[in-house]
Amino acid sequence: MSYRTRPAVVMGAAALTLLLGACAGQPSGQADDARAQQPAPSSPGTGLDRFYRQKPAFKPCDPRLPPGAPPVKAECARLKVPLNYRNPTGKQAEIALLRVPARGKDPIGSLVLNPGGPGFPGTDHAALIAAVWATSPITERFDLIGFDPRGVGASTPALNCYTDAERDRGAKLSSIPAGLDDWTEQQTRRLLQQCAERSGGTQVLAHVGTRDVARDMDVLRQVLGDAKLTYAGTSYGTRLGAVYAEMFPKNVRALILDGAMDPLAGTHERRIQQATGMQAAFERLAASCATQQDCPLGTNPGRATKTFQKLVRPLIGKPARTSDGRGLTFQEAIEGVQTALYNKASWPTAITGIIDLRTGKGDTLLKLRDSYHGRSTDGVYPDSLEATMAINCLDEERHTPRQETALNRAWYKAAPFTDPGLPVKQARDACEHWPVKPTLGYPYATDIKGLPDTLTVSVTGDAITPHQGGINLAKALGGSLLTVEGEQHGALLTNNTCINNTVATYLIDLRTPAEGTRCEL
Repeated sequence: MSYRTRPAVVMGAAALTLLLGACAGQPSGQADDARAQQPAPSSPGTGLDRFYRQKPAFKPCDPRLPPGAPPVKAECARLKVPLNYRNPTGKQAEIALLRVPARGKDPIGSLVLNPGGPGFPGTDHAALIAAVWATSPITERFDLIGFDPRGVGASTPALNCYTDAERDRGAKLSSIPAGLDDWTEQQTRRLLQQCAERSGGTQVLAHVGTRDVARDMDVLRQVLGDAKLTYAGTSYGTRLGAVYAEMFPKNVRALILDGAMDPLAGTHERRIQQATGMQAAFERLAASCATQQDCPLGTNPGRATKTFQKLVRPLIGKPARTSDGRGLTFQEAIEGVQTALYNKASWPTAITGIIDLRTGKGDTLLKLRDSYHGRSTDGVYPDSLEATMAINCLDEERHTPRQETALNRAWYKAAPFTDPGLPVKQARDACEHWPVKPTLGYPYATDIKGLPDTLTVSVTGDAITPHQGGINLAKALGGSLLTVEGEQHGALLTNNTCINNTVATYLIDLRTPAEGTRCEL
């Protein structure tokens, strides 16, 4: 699973109504007006001046919002950046931008947003945040800025590795799970070839990592007229924010880091952290289910994993029937349940889907799976998860077959509810033939000098980015931590009054909460 904000399945009209139910309180104190009190942005030189001096032409546009969301007045533009910052006169990328202007007459500046992934577009996310924070002092004092990172969404060139038909046939996006349909060396070579052919060439695949995006974000900061960056990122967006802080510490005004990825953990360790978190969340789902009549996982949560395995492993040879004729495979059933683990509100849907499996029906879990993949009812997929895969090829540690096989075995040990029960003979890293070595490096964002106070928001029951990672990120940055008691991935979209007030006070007044501050969902 990728590191992203809550899946679309929970963002329907009813959920959005719930999100909009609470209002953020007005924080007290004197606002820090970054545009008025900071010196004018300066040019970085090194041949990049023309990019930093751009003036994007923002024009009215209609953002995509979930049903039931209040209307949002937005403006869109495009930003040019060098594809390769070492060759600023070479090929360029264009970054899609969306701005929701501040509601008040005394704006502080811009609040740049990222929803996670990596690979998920920030333009729609900014519009959604504007809807959720419709009455917040944050939208009164800040222009909300969403951008689709290079290779993502409406930005060009865009990452694209599979056709819709290939996605429907179960095109692989990760080496996990191994044992079902493992990549061969020939297939990983072919993956590189088709991703390059469909995305604009190997040069594109070599320049879509987080460090490239952080450089784009610094261009965006200055183009928007902000001497220093004010930023809020969720999930993978916390990695992007932390890497920006590492690369441009003097250009940071404020960072909100929600649902944090652990900067101290390498790829193997962090994925096992995620597997452990998802197994714990599955067991809590099972415990909740056990209190209900006719729970498909039984009345003993300690045996729920084995009960679940008995229901889903037969799908390996015989997919469950679905109304659209596609069928539900083992991997799709696992992905459907994993999707529900992003948010406790989705647990009842997953339980219904597991009940359906007892009679050979797979529609409910397939809809959960499709919501995660972003599949429309007419079979069209966004390229988000393909972008996730390609970006991770530059961000994650590259594994040998032996290392990737060990990772899969450790994953199944940590998250046995996902185990197909087949021997893991040899797994391969999808990125083994990528044109360049990974560019992120581990650990990252440590020992940063001159960084102002940051605010990490971490949910205790987060299955996707476990709470310890938030603690580690806050310590690595020397910043503050807001602990949130709850069962979901990330907290900014909940519109919880306690969280809203804390975040607004920090963004507007640059005052972080006292040590040990907690909110409850």
